[in-house]
Amino acid sequence: MSCEQATAQALRESGHRLTPQRLMILSAIRHADGHMTASEILEQVKESYPYLDTSTVYRTLAVLKRMRLVSETRMGAGEYRYEWIDHVRHHHLICRICDRVIVLDHKYLEDLGTEVLDDYGFNADIDHIALFGLCHECQTEH
Repeated sequence: MSCEQATAQALRESGHRLTPQRLMILSAIRHADGHMTASEILEQVKESYPYLDTSTVYRTLAVLKRMRLVSETRMGAGEYRYEWIDHVRHHHLICRICDRVIVLDHKYLEDLGTEVLDDYGFNADIDHIALFGLCHECQTEH
């Protein structure tokens, strides 16, 4: 079963209609080389389906976020960015000065969800986190 078929099946099983627009949005996100804004998703899908509108993109992203198939992250200035959540979770360190993005392995946050649940009774979604600070180069230059 292809990745699109598996995701389509998950959408159907969760009670969501499977429309051509949703499949194209899903495919754009799933096959992106990293994060995409809603505007970028809209632009890419409109190349094949010019009748797609912004509200359809945002509604589909909301469904995919609730299903925890897509992460929504603010990575500094600008729009939220969306990324397919695969089996290898990762996070980002973002430099406030040079905007450099460093991938942070999930091992650094593995225990955080359990500790938050134990201490606060809050079940946190720790799928994709962006931490802001200063990279090594900017620390030594400033």
